[in-house]
Amino acid sequence: MGLLSLAIWTPIAFGIVLLALGRDDQAKSVRWVALIGALVSFLVTLPLYAQFDNHSAAMQFVENAPWIERFNISYHLGLDGISFWFVLLTAFINVIVVIAGWEVITSRVNQYMGAFLILSGLMIGVFCALDGMLFYVFFEATLIPMYLIIGIWGGPNKIYAAFKFFLYTLMGSLLLLVALIYLYTQSGGSFDLAAWYALPLSRTAQTFIFFAFFAAFAVKVPMWPVHTWLPDVHVEAPTGGSAVLAAIMLKLGAYGFLRFSMPIAPDAAREWATFMIVLSLIAVVYVGLVAMVQQDMKKLVAYSSVAHMGFVTLGFFIFNDLGISGGIVQMIAHGFVSGAMFLSIGVLYDRVHSRDIAAYGGVVNTMPKFAAFALLFSMANCGLPGTAGFVGEWMVILGAVKFNFWIGFAAASALIFGAAYTLWMFKRVYLGPVGNDHVRDLEDINAREFLMLGLLAAAVLYMGIYPKPFTDVMDASVAQLLKQVAVSKLN
Repeated sequence: MGLLSLAIWTPIAFGIVLLALGRDDQAKSVRWVALIGALVSFLVTLPLYAQFDNHSAAMQFVENAPWIERFNISYHLGLDGISFWFVLLTAFINVIVVIAGWEVITSRVNQYMGAFLILSGLMIGVFCALDGMLFYVFFEATLIPMYLIIGIWGGPNKIYAAFKFFLYTLMGSLLLLVALIYLYTQSGGSFDLAAWYALPLSRTAQTFIFFAFFAAFAVKVPMWPVHTWLPDVHVEAPTGGSAVLAAIMLKLGAYGFLRFSMPIAPDAAREWATFMIVLSLIAVVYVGLVAMVQQDMKKLVAYSSVAHMGFVTLGFFIFNDLGISGGIVQMIAHGFVSGAMFLSIGVLYDRVHSRDIAAYGGVVNTMPKFAAFALLFSMANCGLPGTAGFVGEWMVILGAVKFNFWIGFAAASALIFGAAYTLWMFKRVYLGPVGNDHVRDLEDINAREFLMLGLLAAAVLYMGIYPKPFTDVMDASVAQLLKQVAVSKLN
């Protein structure tokens, strides 16, 4: 078992143990086992960082073993600069989520913690899979624990939200499966991604494949106009579910564009780039305006996620190194910042049991430590220089200006909307006199919440002040991807 298998199966093994052994009368032990499992799962990913070669564009830590030999499906794993950071990010966010649910979840604790650990392993599997069918299995399997997390521990309309989440993502994935089977037949019976990258395809075939992949990945990102499931799911999901959904699960779709759509159908990707850029700009501008009128904090941050992910897809489809690297950096930064925003809303909801902006006011007077964290995360959400939120957006805007000045101008001007809705929410919730008796009775964050928010604050500041370790890892792989996309595959 190699390092990647350890990263995938360690959290899954701990999750299965929790499901098998834990009961509510053993909740304290269950929480500690879950925390140990999450920490061990994070620690086994650290050797990847120590041993990763930044200068190589080749897949590293490769594991390849036959799985279903009759159909030539293999257990094929590998890591490059594009997927590297998402493995560590997933394991890190999993630790935060376990800490976040420590006191809040009181029923079926073992199932809650077990679902998150299993989900973490499955998502790491998506980022490591180099076999098309293995990718599909991991990609679809992530739906099951998240569906249960929303449907069991969610809000009043949790069943509706869980069904909407499952149906939207499953419908898109059916076309993905059709495309994978088509590529399997065209490559002479291989699910190996490297074989698919070298496959000559007609313009019609590439267009079909591109839009089949688009159906699955655009829903997952989610891109406008297939984003409507996300606000409903975020509102109903428990805090930990929202944090993982925003921080990691949305990235599975964006990652799919880089790993599948662009290198396998490069001619179609270039042909339909304008279409993708237009959808991305609509997400950045229009959805930003929609976020501005929201009265529910979670809904506001959910729409904010759609707008920020618009920068990611914009960066990818301008086909230059700054754009693609900026898109990947934005994905990592959004993982930290959006996770922190949802966890901050969770801290307030646990005390007041309301997500309405109007239910608060003057929180800084009773929770000064918490308000300081909330201010940092709000500034990062606006893209303030010195925070993680700035780096990726700045790179994408530079790349966009290099590609077309007016596209860059449109993306840059949209940052104003991000600042408007984030700071207006912060003003109404945190600043001014104490709004009501609920706010007057609030207690500041405890040691557990301070640790949770402190870890995320450190990540947000470190990435904002010194992004070099993040960009160095991906440079060689991004250059290799651009070479693949530049070569026509028309047969």
